[in-house]
Amino acid sequence: MPPLPPARHERAVSFQGPERAAWLRLSLTPGVGPASARRLLGAFGLPEEIFAARFDAVSRIIGATLARSLLDADPARERAVGQALEWSSMAGHRLLVLGDPDYPARLLETADPPVLLYLRGEPAALARPALAIVGSRAPSAGGTSNASAFARAVGDAGLTVVSGLARGIDAAAHAGALATAGGTVAVLGTGVDLVYPAAHSGLADAIVAAGGAVISEMPLGFGPRKTSFPRRNRVIAGLSLGVLVVEAAVRSGSLITARQALEAGREVFAIPGSIHSPLARGCHLLIRQGARLVEGTDDILDELAPQLPLPLAGAGTRRRAALSAGAALPDGARIPNEPRPTDPAVPDPLLERMGWDPVGIDTLVSRQAGDSASVAARLLELELAGRVDRLVDGRFQRRA
Repeated sequence: MPPLPPARHERAVSFQGPERAAWLRLSLTPGVGPASARRLLGAFGLPEEIFAARFDAVSRIIGATLARSLLDADPARERAVGQALEWSSMAGHRLLVLGDPDYPARLLETADPPVLLYLRGEPAALARPALAIVGSRAPSAGGTSNASAFARAVGDAGLTVVSGLARGIDAAAHAGALATAGGTVAVLGTGVDLVYPAAHSGLADAIVAAGGAVISEMPLGFGPRKTSFPRRNRVIAGLSLGVLVVEAAVRSGSLITARQALEAGREVFAIPGSIHSPLARGCHLLIRQGARLVEGTDDILDELAPQLPLPLAGAGTRRRAALSAGAALPDGARIPNEPRPTDPAVPDPLLERMGWDPVGIDTLVSRQAGDSASVAARLLELELAGRVDRLVDGRFQRRA
């Protein structure tokens, strides 16, 4: 990462007034992305000094076309600056810039930190040790359950859960971490004032109300675009000590997040699944490439222990000891992949015939599990009891 402005320009307090407007003007100039902005900051200092510089000096850094966009009057940009300043004056809203003491330190360590972040909620949430949990937008029931349970377990241990507020695994992870000590942070690929999907507006509000944060580097009013989500994913990875991929196809945004995590020197974890499930193939690919195979939260907590504060570093070992001693987790919570409540003493014949791979009703009928109607009825009972999952293709899979 190019150097930040020289020491004589550093501030011990948040930027205010004209300085804040200049940061916004820099970030809102079309074509001037984070890399160009950091080159300018390294050359001139704070944004006010960039805008006070001569055209030829600026053009030597970013070229004549961008220099003209940056230095020429732009009424639309000024309106956006005014709107952002008004937005930031509201309770619970903040603008965090590269020189701000509340700017997340882990993000500064990455190769491409955003010049400016729009934040709703608590800035301190960005400073806590964090784990990103990501995965499919159309997960299986088991994947949703795993995301929520892992989020709750690591959140109870004190890690903040970071995700992207998307459908599926992201939403399950946020919901699982909401009431935990670590809480949760949502990183958006839209403006922070536009939640996508809109159905997750209530979840975003709940994250803020619970002491977490909703953040974005996109300007206010910026709608969903395919190109913005890889940018969002790099922020998710950059805020976190590691990334857990719960379920993902081989071509998946979650694998982009995992790759960006590796590039940022973060740990990557993946939950394995059935060899027949397309949602497991992305995780299996990551494991073949060196990701840590995860069966329970201890695998994560113990791997991250050297990077965690002492109260968190031994959480995996302490939680194993507590469970072996019969200690209950809050509200009946369970660490994923720890032993489940004991199954009935008499094995279920249908589960025996299912095995562990996905199967359809016709296959179970062929295995002499009963006629179609009775098999379907029993599968429904097992699904409601949480012992099998109905997959997206209509087949069923036994839960471990």
